Formats: sequence, C-alpha cells, structure tokens
Amino acid sequence: MVDKNAIFGARRATTRTIVVSGIRCTITYLLIPLLAPFVGFLDTFGPRISIALCLIAIGMGISGIRRFWLADHPSRWGYTAFIGIVVVLLLVAIGFDIASLQTPVS
Repeated sequence: MVDKNAIFGARRATTRTIVVSGIRCTITYLLIPLLAPFVGFLDTFGPRISIALCLIAIGMGISGIRRFWLADHPSRWGYTAFIGIVVVLLLVAIGFDIASLQTPVS
C-alpha cells in the first residue's frame, strides 16, 4: 500500500521546486536585465543571486525525486528524468554565471 502522506510530500516538494525555478527565472531573465542599467551593483550580484537560486532549485529537485521514490509514485521514473534534465540545464546556467563572474567588467 502506498503511503498517502509520502505522495502529498512529493507533490509539495514538486510545487516548491517549480516555484523556486519560476522565481529564479523571473529574477535572472527579467528583473536583472531590466534593472541592471539603473543599478550598477546588479552586474556584480546578479550572477551570485542566480547561482544561489540554481543551487536551491537543484536541492529541491533532488528532494522531490527522493520523495517520489519513497512514495513509490507511478510517475517516479518520468519525474526523475525530468529533474535530471532540469539539473543539467541549471548546471549549465551556473557555468555561464561563473564565467560571467570571471570576465572583467569594463
């Protein structure tokens, strides 16, 4: 028998992961580019904020995978593959952010 609390926990973890990813995308791709010309420190702190949010999203995604497996959820393989792809994309984003931190600002 499947533990219903584990399923609800998996759903909560998935929802939190999606919300954090949405916030990260909004900050990284909307707010920082729009506000950067007006606020000079965003060039310095923008990539750092993005890296922190990516790491949080990765952690929450992995936590969600764990919950899906503990709940023996029927979609656990699909969710695991989806989060695997998301983690790869987030790691690429972190790589670009690290590269932008190493590039001298003119």
